[in-house]
Amino acid sequence: MQIKKVDPRALKENPDRMRQTKSSPQADALMLATIKAVGIVQPPVVAPEPDGGNSYIIDAGHRRVRLAIAAGLEEIEIVVADAANDNGAMRSMVENSVREALNPVDQWRGIERLVALGWTEEAIAVALALPVRQIRKLRLLANVLPAMLEQMALGDMPSEQQLRIIAAAGQVDQKEVWKAHKPKKGDTAPWWQIANALTKKRMYAKDASFGDDLALAYGIEWVEDLFAPADQDSRYTTNVDGFLGAQHEWMTSNLPKRGAIVEVNGWGQPELPKKAAQVYGKPSKSDHTALYLDRDGKVQTVHYRLPETAKPKGSSAEGTAEGGDDAGAFPTQKARPDVTQKGHDMIGDFRTDALHEALGRAPIEDDMLMALMVLAFAGQNVRVDSGADGTFYGGKRFSRHAIALFDEHGKLAFDQDTLRIAVRSVLIDVLSCRRGISNSGMVSRIAGEAIGADEYLPNMGSEDFLLCLSRQALEASCAEASIQPRPKVRETRAALVEHFQSERFVHMSARFAPPAEELLDWIRASAPTDTIGAAPYDDHGGQADDPAEDQDGQIDEPVDQEDLQDPDVFDDEELDQRAAA
Repeated sequence: MQIKKVDPRALKENPDRMRQTKSSPQADALMLATIKAVGIVQPPVVAPEPDGGNSYIIDAGHRRVRLAIAAGLEEIEIVVADAANDNGAMRSMVENSVREALNPVDQWRGIERLVALGWTEEAIAVALALPVRQIRKLRLLANVLPAMLEQMALGDMPSEQQLRIIAAAGQVDQKEVWKAHKPKKGDTAPWWQIANALTKKRMYAKDASFGDDLALAYGIEWVEDLFAPADQDSRYTTNVDGFLGAQHEWMTSNLPKRGAIVEVNGWGQPELPKKAAQVYGKPSKSDHTALYLDRDGKVQTVHYRLPETAKPKGSSAEGTAEGGDDAGAFPTQKARPDVTQKGHDMIGDFRTDALHEALGRAPIEDDMLMALMVLAFAGQNVRVDSGADGTFYGGKRFSRHAIALFDEHGKLAFDQDTLRIAVRSVLIDVLSCRRGISNSGMVSRIAGEAIGADEYLPNMGSEDFLLCLSRQALEASCAEASIQPRPKVRETRAALVEHFQSERFVHMSARFAPPAEELLDWIRASAPTDTIGAAPYDDHGGQADDPAEDQDGQIDEPVDQEDLQDPDVFDDEELDQRAAA
């Protein structure tokens, strides 16, 4: 390697030079002014002609030589280097990359030149300090129509997303789209229109439930999206029909017991059977399973419950009574409640699952277990219409827990651990917060609060549940989460869903602690009107006739002051104090 002074006009340009994109007039004017003022600071790199001529071929510095001639310099210094085995391809690329970043088209051309000379992608990546994935991504430009490449070489580059779509399309499709959207001379190309015209539906391998055997049977070929993040499975296919067919066949082969494949409606929601109720908590053994494909072609699963075929006599009495409350009332416009009926159904399922899990796992003292047992059988559903799993009827539900307390000789023999398990199991079968016939009412909420079942409630910050909340309830939830409400309800709901993906959300109405007023009303309504244990009952289970009523409504003897101070008689003030305690 040596330094010489030569006439810049005697140097020959390298036809295989790295940078082919023209520089801007402003950059050329700046360099020309610098050369006129101080000359060329860094000499161009040249190599002798390979055929033994007397001239030199420029390896690096074409622009400096051209502007030196324009500046009228008679001589310039050059660095004469030996010709490399790759005709200076790597040296030229490195020198140009360090001096000024090459645009992707020039980078791709340089990489293809090096590959043609025997360089591997890994070696190019090491030499240029680039990831191998970036080298492979640039090589995708080989799939771009040459006419589009010429437009990109002028500095009119699409975005990375648009370039990814264009490179993934075929040459025939690119040619037709470019013909329709080719820009006029001097204008930029409408890359967004070109990308939209070339966009095809993609089905990703990460959403596929089927294996390689079905993929081969349906002619699915996976293509790696090199523009996607490196830590994700970015394989995809544009064979949408084959992908959906393979998904359907997989669902058919893996259909669970009591399962069915259902269609989706226009909103992408599954079309469940008529009168079916979706189960949002843990499904029971008698519940059904529905499989469906969402808009991305991914297999989704929902559970639903069908109504009972035979209803007991008098089951519609409650509904009739509720329907008669509004008879004769004037129609008035009512404000939407904070939580819809569907929301209350979901809360009932959530509460029951959390209550049962707490009864099975939470630490409970023995005296508390016994108190809960008393509470459980004071519930509204003590027939018992259980909200737990299984299809047990009558005494079979509780006899299966009782037999654990007997030994092989039929003697009642058990230890404390066996008794605790049996008591917990009975409580799980009795206590329920589900809306409907199995609802235990107030006692289930009292029991849940007593054992800390709130900690077992699931994250309710899902789209399904937040759809059940009114605007006021959503804004109240925003205040708790320190989120600014949005102008539109759906935007507020979307912000909450995004926020609660990483945090647990339990709506205040779903917590077990009952309102104080309702608890006091329940205590007053459940308390006896006379001394505890003193009210007589007839043989039919009803309350016996009051002796005072036999005297035509007259009481023979006045009530003594001592009777009024009987500690077993509750007045409203004492009830309030007991409830507060």
